[in-house]
Amino acid sequence: MAIADGRSLWQRVQPYVLVFDVPLALIIGVLLSVGLITLYSAGIAIPGKVWDQLRNIAAAVLVMWIVANIPPQTMMRMAVPVYAVGVALLVAVALFGVIKGGSRRWLYVGTQIQPSELMKIAMPLMLAWFFQREQGHVRWQTYVIAALLLAIPAGLIARQPDLGTALLVTAAGAYVIFLGGLSWRALGVLAGLAAAALPLLWAVMHDYQRDRVLTLIDPYHDPLGKGFHIIQSMIAIGSGGVTGKGWTHGTQAHLEFIPERTTDFIFAVFSEEFGLLGNLVLMVLYLLLIWRGLTIAMNAPTLFTRLLAGAVTMIYFTYAFVNMGMVSGIIPVVGVPLPFMSYGGTALMTLGLGGGILMSVQRHR
Repeated sequence: MAIADGRSLWQRVQPYVLVFDVPLALIIGVLLSVGLITLYSAGIAIPGKVWDQLRNIAAAVLVMWIVANIPPQTMMRMAVPVYAVGVALLVAVALFGVIKGGSRRWLYVGTQIQPSELMKIAMPLMLAWFFQREQGHVRWQTYVIAALLLAIPAGLIARQPDLGTALLVTAAGAYVIFLGGLSWRALGVLAGLAAAALPLLWAVMHDYQRDRVLTLIDPYHDPLGKGFHIIQSMIAIGSGGVTGKGWTHGTQAHLEFIPERTTDFIFAVFSEEFGLLGNLVLMVLYLLLIWRGLTIAMNAPTLFTRLLAGAVTMIYFTYAFVNMGMVSGIIPVVGVPLPFMSYGGTALMTLGLGGGILMSVQRHR
């Protein structure tokens, strides 16, 4: 069907439909497929998990498509309002948020939302806008202001307490600050100050957070209590051997020794069933995801888009590294999902939003 300008309806809507970057979309699609396969096995005794995740994936893909259609210039104009709304919601959580399990992380606005998830994207968006605004006039004061912009939401999230999300938001902002031109010397000084502040951090940590650090150092000091879950996770990873026990044949998962086996600890299920070879394939997929994201960042035309795409890509890296590390027992358990594999709607929406940003940068360059 042709219309006034001689183009068919498909020719007119095609630029808004075919917006996905093909290499990035393929990598994400494979990760989602691997996640569904693993989730089926991990949740075989929990009816409806796979169908629920399919709905989550559909919502995440829709978000990715919508964001991919938004020009980076529009995102730059949205940076300050989104950041301001995010901080306001965090303040609202601190004042009258919903308490669950001793943590005040949720806000009821007709439905329950977790504003800290918004800051994982709002933080790099805001700092990328700030460094674009300061381009050509970057001084040491610029980094001080950027650090304050980062510290406000990170402190509010840590106070909930939600140390895992606070660390992720801090990492997202730190990537922008580093990519914005922070020197290695300054980075070394900051690392030294952070190391010097560890005793103070230990003093203000909650008891359960200290227990996680102590459990990391020696999980066998309480093998049937605090160390039980991480010990069982490491057993699952080791028992997979080179080739794994086979799909749906993982004993640790199906005998319910692995905690949160459909969410934070899904990597242990995957390792047990697909072994070392499966883990290598999975790591290659994540390396390809990071490679594609960094390629998009390097080809971006403006400082804003380079910083934003670079930060989003490194957020993916942080998610994967922290999740695999905590499940393997090399870093404390902080409750971080495995990107595009763990069950859950909120985290998947955030990851899909990040993918949409990368595709928008690539599409509009």
